[in-house]
Amino acid sequence: MAAEAGPPTLGNAGPQPIRQALLGAGLWLDVGLVRMRVRGDAPLLAEHLQSVYRHFALQTQGDWADLHFELRRPRHLRRWIAPQVRFVCDGQAPFEPFPAAAALPLMEWGANWLIGRRCNHLLLLHAGVVERQGRALVMPAVPGSGKSTLTAALSLSGWRLLSDEFGAYDLEAGAFRPALKPIGLKNQSIDVIRAFARAAPSAPEAPLGPSFPNTRKGTVAHLAPDAAAVQRVHETALPGAVLLPRWQAGSPTELVRVQPQLAFSALAFNAFNYQVLGAQGFEAVVALCTQCPVWQLVYSDLGDALAKIDALWPEVLQGGAP
Repeated sequence: MAAEAGPPTLGNAGPQPIRQALLGAGLWLDVGLVRMRVRGDAPLLAEHLQSVYRHFALQTQGDWADLHFELRRPRHLRRWIAPQVRFVCDGQAPFEPFPAAAALPLMEWGANWLIGRRCNHLLLLHAGVVERQGRALVMPAVPGSGKSTLTAALSLSGWRLLSDEFGAYDLEAGAFRPALKPIGLKNQSIDVIRAFARAAPSAPEAPLGPSFPNTRKGTVAHLAPDAAAVQRVHETALPGAVLLPRWQAGSPTELVRVQPQLAFSALAFNAFNYQVLGAQGFEAVVALCTQCPVWQLVYSDLGDALAKIDALWPEVLQGGAP
């Protein structure tokens, strides 16, 4: 007897059911940390969501969502002349409108903004997080450090993606929770990841969505999480190691151990809500610094950087904490 087919995904459902959900009761997206209910009438939003959320279940009804938002075109002339779209949540539009064709970047940035404001029961690091053998590699960094590029390359090289944006550390559970959304790539990083995927025999063709030029961050595109990561969207990962990445043009790869007292300031600085959490935030950062070895990575060559990360991972699994 043939095995029963699983529930339809956005990737195999076609854009019409997605469009109907967006115009009706909503499209539910379960990214692990939160469930999002998305509605909207922005043109091409259905096709763009199908591209970058391709492995997520097509869910058109649900009992509960943590985030409810819409991508709506205005009713005035901007609906037709130089069309625009607004991100609306709880009846408020917290951002300036975007061109209607760039609804997906607006949705991703808006959803990240809501997560950062509403998930203060966890320490939220601005970090890429990937997992191997049950342990998380956490990469906190400021914008422009090459964090997203490195996270994308690792996710295409056998590491499970938990998040590109949020290192969501649950102090009570002592584990990182997935916030599994597409990886946002900017400008030269888009071509770098395309080339990386073509050159790496073990990596699939990079599942990149459409490119959006002339946004406030330049040209952006999104890398879709793979099917295995989506299937494990509620599986946490124990702290493994912290890596502080910094891309520097032409630099040889340098991997240097960082002392816990210096790592503390880097983690606290790169946390969205360290001050909001108060003593709990302090305890969470201390826990990570005492459990995890910390390295500073300076790199310009992705392949060499990944080789060095792979080489240090056995030490992490053997308990190479400070």
